[in-house]
Amino acid sequence: MREVRSRLRISQESFADSIGMHRAYYSALERGTKNPTVSTLSRVARGLCISLAQLFSTAELLEKKQH
Repeated sequence: MREVRSRLRISQESFADSIGMHRAYYSALERGTKNPTVSTLSRVARGLCISLAQLFSTAELLEKKQH
């Protein structure tokens, strides 16, 4: 999520506000300290203008790069 949001040059606070989410909760999602529902992830994906499938595949690619 952070990677896509950063590419769009949107701050965490602005993005969280745009999808109706508290900034602290969104920040926790980006850090991986919360376990969001599929509904929440779908809301994030819509806000990033990507599909839920793209959100998951981006996350998988980034995780593979880290290992």
